[in-house]
Amino acid sequence: MTTKKQLRSENIKEKKIKKSTKVLYLAIILGGGVVILVIFFVILFSAIFPPVGMDAAQKKERQMVEIYFSDQQERFLKPEKRYVIKENDMALQATEIVKALLDGSKAGLVNTFPNGVIVRDVKISADGTALVNFNKNLLKAYPGSSTSEMATIYSLTNSLTQNISGIQKVKILIEGKDVSSIQGHISTLRAYAPDLELIIPEKQ
Repeated sequence: MTTKKQLRSENIKEKKIKKSTKVLYLAIILGGGVVILVIFFVILFSAIFPPVGMDAAQKKERQMVEIYFSDQQERFLKPEKRYVIKENDMALQATEIVKALLDGSKAGLVNTFPNGVIVRDVKISADGTALVNFNKNLLKAYPGSSTSEMATIYSLTNSLTQNISGIQKVKILIEGKDVSSIQGHISTLRAYAPDLELIIPEKQ
């Protein structure tokens, strides 16, 4: 037979269990609410402040430059206007211009670099010489001829010196090292100054 004391004790236990259950449910509800709020604010923050680098290139300021490709006879260079990302650092700006040159002509001119060539980096020396470092594809994929090599050297040199005032000369490197020439015709052991006499002015 259950005594009053036992009944009272059981009632107290039941109340404690019910109270604990209510606290647990409340904690679950509050926790779920906090998680939902956190997710909401994370999504909202991402929408307002997208991660750095996401479409960064599209949002960066651009500037117009003139890069030089060859005419059909590969005797002269012709300018072609192109918009590139504007960089405050001279070496980075030079890299953007070289990338545009490697991307090829959009106006039907003759490209002066073969497909698959990548610019590794550009360094500017104290005397204003741009050391333009390409990958091995410049040597492997090059079609040859002294005329072509001359066009390559001066399209690069004129494109950089005419768009960046701090660059006076340009020297080609392959994988960070000197090479005697691209295909055995024109020496690339020295830096080249621009030759404006090779440029055919753009028709107005």
